[in-house]
Amino acid sequence: MRIDRIDVRLLRLPLVHFFETSFGRSYDRTFILVKVEGGGQEGWGEAVAEANPYYSSETVETVWHILTGFLAPRVIGVDFAHPREVFPALAAVRGHNMAKAALEMAAWDLHARLEGVPLQSVLGGTRPRIASGVSIGIQDSLDQLAAKVETELAAGYQRIKIKIKPGWDLNAVEMVRARFGAIPLMVDANAAYSVGDGPHLARLDPFDLMMIEQPLEYDDVMDHAVLQQQLRTPICLDESIHTVRIARDAIDAGACRIINIKPGRVGGHLESIRLHDLCASRGIPVWHGGMLESGIGRAHNIHLASLPNFTLPGDIAASRRYYAPDLIEPPIEVAPDGTVAVPEGPGIGVRLVQERVDQATLRRISLDAASFPAVAKE
Repeated sequence: MRIDRIDVRLLRLPLVHFFETSFGRSYDRTFILVKVEGGGQEGWGEAVAEANPYYSSETVETVWHILTGFLAPRVIGVDFAHPREVFPALAAVRGHNMAKAALEMAAWDLHARLEGVPLQSVLGGTRPRIASGVSIGIQDSLDQLAAKVETELAAGYQRIKIKIKPGWDLNAVEMVRARFGAIPLMVDANAAYSVGDGPHLARLDPFDLMMIEQPLEYDDVMDHAVLQQQLRTPICLDESIHTVRIARDAIDAGACRIINIKPGRVGGHLESIRLHDLCASRGIPVWHGGMLESGIGRAHNIHLASLPNFTLPGDIAASRRYYAPDLIEPPIEVAPDGTVAVPEGPGIGVRLVQERVDQATLRRISLDAASFPAVAKE
């Protein structure tokens, strides 16, 4: 596989409904798409960085800068025997996993298309369908939250996740349990609490939650280990896990009993597979998180989530929950049994609607070998 050209686009899409976390409320999403070309085929990847630096220190502007100035020259014109070689080729650039992931995942899509096989088959996926859960943001009222939960359960989703923050936690969980009974339910704090909130968070234990996701700081492991000792509810780490090594340390410290894998957060498919395998070897279940991706990123997520240790329903919902229309056809749909089919076509298995992509594009640049005549690749 040889990458001859890279196309980078900055896009903006309006959300069907606002989405609120402890970081704030969003009405649209600005993101970056990457297209790599080679061998008469193309592959697509999506950077999950947002316009603001609240979930991560990366933003769409840092991704653009790192991709176009530092990552692209390290892969253009290089022969790769397999896409698993792409992430190591970017090692000289420290961090910037979201920028790396967009390029690396596009290379996996390109490779699978060149081979004429679904991405799942080169990633090691084993299931034709994956279990789908749904993430519900903070609402304006408990009644509004109840209406959202009712709608998503009626759509067939196998698990409900609600966002929480101080002042919107115990009452919200209590209401959901009272109205909907013993549904699979979890909460996501997005680092909104401190270790001193342990006694307060322990009040969630009687509600038999599947997990509480990332209650403490985005870069913390050891305080989570202290907090986990105070809770019966399993802690799941998200923002804290941006390398396989940190995941190993967190497991060793007892900081979590579940891990959320997001390829954009850890640098792409190769590192996601390594993280998946580590957790499987240690008896730690994993599930696939979401970052409000368009259909391109969502399709990648479906293929990855077909690996065997993704045993819990992930945040991979139907396209129409977020964007109408999305950038792809056919849209990603959730069946009445709460599952999503893994696309069967070559690569990510979905077709981009170029007109929609062009309409959403704010900025674009195309890069080839002539763009970097004096840049060394070693």
